[in-house]
Amino acid sequence: MSRVVEKALEALPADAHVLIVDDDSPDGTGAIATELAKRDARVEVLSRQVRQGLGPAYLAGFQRALDAGAEVVCQMDADLSHDPAALPDLLRAISAADLVIGSRYVTGGAIEDWGFLRRIVSRGGSIYARLLLRLPVHDSTGGFKALRKPLVEDLTQATIAAQGYVFQIETTYRAAKAGFRIAEVPITFRDRRLGESKMTLGIALEAAWRVPSLRWRLRRRRGKSATER
Repeated sequence: MSRVVEKALEALPADAHVLIVDDDSPDGTGAIATELAKRDARVEVLSRQVRQGLGPAYLAGFQRALDAGAEVVCQMDADLSHDPAALPDLLRAISAADLVIGSRYVTGGAIEDWGFLRRIVSRGGSIYARLLLRLPVHDSTGGFKALRKPLVEDLTQATIAAQGYVFQIETTYRAAKAGFRIAEVPITFRDRRLGESKMTLGIALEAAWRVPSLRWRLRRRRGKSATER
């Protein structure tokens, strides 16, 4: 955690802040994050007492960033799988987009330290979502992103059902359907250096059934809104 925060602060502009969202983690993340915040005023901790899943944790972090006046929000994992050194690339690209995805699957992108099966599952998941939802992106499951304030506001006001990693797909899909500009920049994704994977069978099953349901739910909601008007 300390290394991630240190590297992020080095890579970001001097006026940037780092928000650590601790979703009642059992591995001592909260205590480490609190100590980091005490040592550096640019670091803040959002401690959530009830663990509700990845999606709600992200949304709570988005809202805190908006409340602090953020114009651009970057999201990333804190296990060194996302290299903070790539943050300037995302920030440069956000000048011409509303959502920038750090992509493993565009030219120049790469994955290190993964076995063949895991690569197939990950790439297959992105292709599955891209084809089924007609998403104009190559890496729909990645969590290394930069978002402009209007998109963040839109997402915090939406009813997002995803609890696990399909949150990444749902937010990207919502951005695309709402007409926000989306760009991808290549990153090298490395297997986590810290902690343990939170991927579970339940999360995988959620992705399998929730992805096709996204089109139906958003189409139904748009139809309802048109009827009400």
